[in-house]
Amino acid sequence: MKAINIGKISVGDGHPCFIIGEIGINHNGDVAIAKKLIDVAEAAGCNAVKFQKRTPELCVPAAQRGLMRETPWGYITYMEYREKVEFGREQYQEVDSYCREQGIVWFASCWDEPSVDFIKRFDVPCYKVASAALTNDKLLARSRSVGRPMLLSTGMSTLSEIDHAVQVLGVEDLILLHTVSTYPAHYEELNLRAIATLRDRYHVPIGYSGHETGLASSVAAVALGACVVERHITLDRSMWGSDHAASLEPSGLMRLIRDIRLVETSMGTGEKKVIERELPIVARLRCRDGSA
Repeated sequence: MKAINIGKISVGDGHPCFIIGEIGINHNGDVAIAKKLIDVAEAAGCNAVKFQKRTPELCVPAAQRGLMRETPWGYITYMEYREKVEFGREQYQEVDSYCREQGIVWFASCWDEPSVDFIKRFDVPCYKVASAALTNDKLLARSRSVGRPMLLSTGMSTLSEIDHAVQVLGVEDLILLHTVSTYPAHYEELNLRAIATLRDRYHVPIGYSGHETGLASSVAAVALGACVVERHITLDRSMWGSDHAASLEPSGLMRLIRDIRLVETSMGTGEKKVIERELPIVARLRCRDGSA
């Protein structure tokens, strides 16, 4: 299976797992928090950080716009809240400059067509389509038109829906992410064997985007063949906001990446043989005649 290049990083079989720290909207509309999260991701060993970009007037359903909500900015409408947490051009220029200084890749999930055009000006190396947008053909086509590698999450989607999305996008430079769209996800919902199902069906690199609270399943996903792992990250899971509870704090992210790299080191070639360090043990312990 052909590797895909995201910037200067090769992603696919035979290459280290590409690990994404999903900042999303966990910056709570504050560039200073975003920079701290970038620092956390870089220090832990993430290959990239990902944001989310929306045009609120296109993405917020009319029925939700006037709903009132308690927020750090007071008791405001849901629409006002969505606008508060959305970075504009000036904020993303800061994000872009800071990531380049830190030497870490950044990109975004674009939730609408104008957001694709907005992110395009920053020359990011790939684009992500969230599970919620998998059935939005126009958004898929606009994202693909940029000509960069694509990541597509497959949560809350049937195989027939994924088939159609893959048909719209094409398989060139496409990575599918197995995802379960519950926040946080329960372990019995994760269905990690679907990684192999997607791999066998589409013959493209398959990753895992996890929304569970622990680490074990994300590490297991790598052992099952995931070449990308994406996890939400936060400075503190008790912070205000919808995604913090399903996110990893800095210490958890560091442990996750440590364990993924250890698993990768442990996988080997699959050839069963006696290794050199076993030879002295053979000489000392192996019973040749069957006696104790």
